Amino acid sequence: FLFLRPDYQTMGKTLMEYSGKKASFYTLGCKLNFSETSSIARRFEELGFERVEFTENADTVVINSCSVTAEGDKKTRNIIRQAVRKNPGALIIVTGCYAQLQPETIQKIDGVDLIIGSSEKQNITDYLGNLSKKEQTEIHIHKPKEIRNYFHAYSYGDRTRSFLKVQDGCDYYCTYCTIPFARGRSRNDSIANTVAEAREIVAKGTREIILTGVNIGDFGKSTGEEFIDLLRELDKIEELHRIRISSVEPNLLTDEIIEFAAQSERIMPHFHLPLQSGSNEVLALMKRKYKREVFESRVAKIKKELPHAFIGVDVIAGTNGETDDFFRDSYRFIADLEVSQLHAFPYSERPGTKALEIVPVVPVDERKHRTQRLITLSDRKTEYFYKQHIGTVREVLFEEQKDKKSILGFTDNYIRVETNFQEGMENQIIKVKLENILPDGHVLGSVIEAPFDKLRERNAE
Repeated sequence: FLFLRPDYQTMGKTLMEYSGKKASFYTLGCKLNFSETSSIARRFEELGFERVEFTENADTVVINSCSVTAEGDKKTRNIIRQAVRKNPGALIIVTGCYAQLQPETIQKIDGVDLIIGSSEKQNITDYLGNLSKKEQTEIHIHKPKEIRNYFHAYSYGDRTRSFLKVQDGCDYYCTYCTIPFARGRSRNDSIANTVAEAREIVAKGTREIILTGVNIGDFGKSTGEEFIDLLRELDKIEELHRIRISSVEPNLLTDEIIEFAAQSERIMPHFHLPLQSGSNEVLALMKRKYKREVFESRVAKIKKELPHAFIGVDVIAGTNGETDDFFRDSYRFIADLEVSQLHAFPYSERPGTKALEIVPVVPVDERKHRTQRLITLSDRKTEYFYKQHIGTVREVLFEEQKDKKSILGFTDNYIRVETNFQEGMENQIIKVKLENILPDGHVLGSVIEAPFDKLRERNAE
């Protein structure tokens, strides 16, 4: 790779004037990427850029890439080519995990000007210069062991909810995963600074914060703090109505965290746990930090403390070494778990990972077949979870209109609810009776609180 640093006398440090210039952004992959793109976009706006839709003409285009799967790689390349065709004279910038891992591949795509690695993502505006096209693609990448800085980020624009980044990087080095190479070692900012960011978000009128990161249960490793202590401090923000915890490794989801969530009015009964496989043999091949019995105990603990909790689960189908017997064992284990939804996807070979040394290799068609079986199982589990709550009353944070007559939102335990639209419902938390499951999978709800104007006053307090 070519390792470069910006010429600060000719680039960002000159604080060039970009008023009247337009910038568009495209995000692929995880919610962490969305939070970072949003923060990057705000920096552009601070310099005078007008943010426009990706489909519009722009003076510069930033693509925040994903490389979790081969499909993510392919989609990133397609989006880059689409951006170049739409804006042939624009400064095209590619950042994110794919940029960090495969800069030489991106460099071969005509029209790309800048490839920015993970360590420089927060400094993209330092490389803009006069927005002129480059004679050859510039690559600004640091090696994974040199990625030490922490990029503060949160999403903003949807005033209902915000994804707050609380952690980055990973120290686990699972055999199938490239994230440690793309994002570096686990790190975070202090609790005090993270809480200050949360207060900044809430001051903008946001009702719900989703804590995101690569391995958020590992929070505190670089500051000598703990994730449970972060939760305790966030829980003290009186103006914050809802906190959701995104994916937490089962070995890091302690009884203390679950019990605290159960007694908190702000932490939602909603968990997402990466299982990856229900076979202990496959978990060992993956170099995961737990056995399935640990995962099973975490699900049982959640259901004991929070019987109505929604539990989402990540599962990889057809990883190298997953024999037919191992898959059947995994499927039976997952089928018996009291979880609400599966995020199932087929294994994808990642260059440089240890999984490539594992045999047998599962044929691609069989990976897709196993994935589909898990998706079908997931649909049954979600429907069962929803049916358990029909006839109950839950609080729904309404987010957006589906059309002129209806509006959508989520209950505290992550049931997607649709009801008749009334003016002023957006960004309001309203008690709703869950009536029945609609053909599109949403749950039809009826508002039971009235008068509506008093409800708005209560939520505004």
